[in-house]
Amino acid sequence: MNVPQHVAIILDGNGRWAKEQGKPRTYGHKQGALAVHRILEDADALGIKYLTVYAFSTENWKRPKAEVSALMQILKKELEDNVARSMKNNIRCRVIGDRGPLSKGILSAIDRLEGETKNNTGLQFTLAINYGSRDEITRATRLLAADAASGRISAEEITEEMIASRLDTKDIPDPDLLIRTMGDQRISNYLLWQCAYTELYFTDTAWPAFDRAALEKAIAAYAGRDRRFGGLKEKEED
Repeated sequence: MNVPQHVAIILDGNGRWAKEQGKPRTYGHKQGALAVHRILEDADALGIKYLTVYAFSTENWKRPKAEVSALMQILKKELEDNVARSMKNNIRCRVIGDRGPLSKGILSAIDRLEGETKNNTGLQFTLAINYGSRDEITRATRLLAADAASGRISAEEITEEMIASRLDTKDIPDPDLLIRTMGDQRISNYLLWQCAYTELYFTDTAWPAFDRAALEKAIAAYAGRDRRFGGLKEKEED
């Protein structure tokens, strides 16, 4: 199969899946975290080089305070526990998003995870926490504006590459495949710049139930598509 180099995933459906099981939403989030562990192993085994998951968006703060608090506790534990797992499996971990509103405990866990795994050469795993693509692009624009105001660059010199170099994902290639679970067909302010030519795949499967077979099905769908990036096939050019 033609395996995508970089897969991005919107982890949707934790709460709805838990409700279907007669469980509280927090149970779904905990099971969703376990699903991330499994998919990391599956992605690595299938030859995927980069995996980026949408863990908490800038809009998720609008949820009930109790749920947000539970999500933050789960995220902190996952960040802490991921150190040993990532070192064992040679995974490099990064976190993207606006860190300003995050607690000191989560920031400390992020720093440790990124620091201890920075030299790992296997799967490159990125967690999007308090991430929103419009916010990311706004922050990148401010950096460019500051450079222009200081005279380091002129407005006429700004290129797509310069914008990309100021995004949170500056060291990561654009996604080849974006997967969203639980049936909704939108990308919800996720990697808008980076997904300009990304193949989109939507599945009704809830994230906690997403397994290797579901990932392989998404990859098979990707492998059957014709990526042209705005161009034409050779035969069509004739």
